[in-house]
Amino acid sequence: MPHTMTEKILARAAGRASVKPGDEILARPDFVIAYDFPGYTDVFFRESREEFGVQRVPSPERFVLFIDHMVPAAAPKEEELHKQTRAWGREQGVPVHEREGIGHQVSAERGYAVPGAFAVHFDGHVSQLGAFGTYAFGARKGIIEPFVSETMALTVPPTVKVVLTGTLQPGVMARDVFHHMVRVMGPSSCAFKVVELSGPVIDAMSIEGRQTLCGQAMFLGATTMLIAPDAKTLAYVKGRAKIALDPVYPDPDATYERALTIDVSALEPIVVIPPSPANTRDLKDHTGTEVHTGYLGSCASGRLEDLRIAAQVLKGRKVAPGFQLHVVPTSQAIMAQAAREGLIETLVEAGAFLSSPSCDYCFGKIATMSDGQRAVSTGTLNTPGRMGSVDSEIYICNAAVVAASAIEGRIADPRPYLSNSASREGAAA
Repeated sequence: MPHTMTEKILARAAGRASVKPGDEILARPDFVIAYDFPGYTDVFFRESREEFGVQRVPSPERFVLFIDHMVPAAAPKEEELHKQTRAWGREQGVPVHEREGIGHQVSAERGYAVPGAFAVHFDGHVSQLGAFGTYAFGARKGIIEPFVSETMALTVPPTVKVVLTGTLQPGVMARDVFHHMVRVMGPSSCAFKVVELSGPVIDAMSIEGRQTLCGQAMFLGATTMLIAPDAKTLAYVKGRAKIALDPVYPDPDATYERALTIDVSALEPIVVIPPSPANTRDLKDHTGTEVHTGYLGSCASGRLEDLRIAAQVLKGRKVAPGFQLHVVPTSQAIMAQAAREGLIETLVEAGAFLSSPSCDYCFGKIATMSDGQRAVSTGTLNTPGRMGSVDSEIYICNAAVVAASAIEGRIADPRPYLSNSASREGAAA
């Protein structure tokens, strides 16, 4: 019987020969991933002991914790949570990665992105591990289960197949592709389903771009998003993978709930306007809108290709007076490579404020906006209050748009800056 990637991965995790959508199963996660955050990990630690009587997590080698919020701590209670997390990790024999970057990215760097693996987190953005063929989803209600048991209960979801065709135009990035998918398919079109991506656009896309796509799965309503591993994937995970598994691929005649093809050849840069991540618009309809701050970072964007294109736009130019441009690489490894490439120097000389990797800018703990201010952002959300005042506004866009807007102090199309940069480089050659 033919199967999708999801069905194959969950069947193995459940110890079954096969599963189908709608089956209720008990599956064993290969990895249990979390970051410390009040009301989550501290509660898991306490409830495991007090309510379930579990003193040691089952199979601690499956677990990993990240300290990537409230970094650095700005109040004693925040550092107290970090101390508690470090202590729990030592006691349980569970690794705690601190100040290495945003956990969803560092998970991949540290080898928890394994083709064919099943990973669980309480944060849905872990779906970006799907870029490596990992079934990774956020289970807020059931996440306590793997802390007290080897398995967790779940329902096998149906899969929607999306084939992306065409060729991306200059200045169009993975962010634009995803938000176009939301526009075409609808923000609830894949509720409680898995999206399986394929097609020539995916084949040509970088691993980083695929992470950007998969990490936003929740904004289609999806449980997670998966891409079948290819040579790029296997090259990335070689020497990193924490466990040895055979890569999983969909059967050619697998049954999908539905399948659709989206041609992105004519796609232009996009902006997602407040107050909802469903409000996808063409950038050209909002150019000229005054903005006061920019954020380039988050688990969705802030990787090397984002920093490279921002540096290309900003090279030899300056951020507009009074505009605040915050650049936050997604991990320390990315930040170090950006420094080696000279990207950090270019961004700082242009007037960007560069910070070490942290989730704090994305959820508004740092660099908050006041009433009436507007931001261009590569963050994950644009809901009211996400980056400060509920009376501020967030316009989500790609990294090149953030950089161009920083120069003008208004939402700007990056393509003229990119073509000018290419012309200068050509003349120099």
